[in-house]
Amino acid sequence: MTMAQNALKIVVTGPFNAGKSEFVKTLSEIEVISTERKITTEDRQIKSETTVAMDFGRCTMAGRTLHLYGTPGQPRFQFMWEILAKEMDGFVILVDSTLPESFGQAQRLMDLFTRISSVPFVVGANKQDIDGAMRIHQISPALNLPPDILVLPCIATDQNVALSVLAQLYHAIEYPR
Repeated sequence: MTMAQNALKIVVTGPFNAGKSEFVKTLSEIEVISTERKITTEDRQIKSETTVAMDFGRCTMAGRTLHLYGTPGQPRFQFMWEILAKEMDGFVILVDSTLPESFGQAQRLMDLFTRISSVPFVVGANKQDIDGAMRIHQISPALNLPPDILVLPCIATDQNVALSVLAQLYHAIEYPR
């Protein structure tokens, strides 16, 4: 088996500004290939750049190579969601724990990705380090998740925390129930 055949394809998705690019950058062992561009819509008040195609990074876990594909969050780039989801081995849905009004989009993304493939996924409740962030036990019911879906605390800029989210997904892929 070659290294490429041994690699796992992990998609990191979620609503706009949930922390997908940061998550990939924090975990990647290579310089991330990024397609961020200046925002020209009203969203530029939130941040100056957004992913328009994908972020690509790579990391190693338990001797396996994981290819990390971060999706764009803005719905106008939704054509990339299905492209990136093809042949994925698992996915992480990142949600902004401080912005419950974005949970509707997170639910739509979960529905789309689970329709494309029945691979394992976890929810990363990002921005847990910010005052006012929803607690983990509040997020699952807010997203109407079934009890078997893991909701994990996440801080996309903290390597150890992001790695623990990815490790839970890796475990679900390698050791299915």
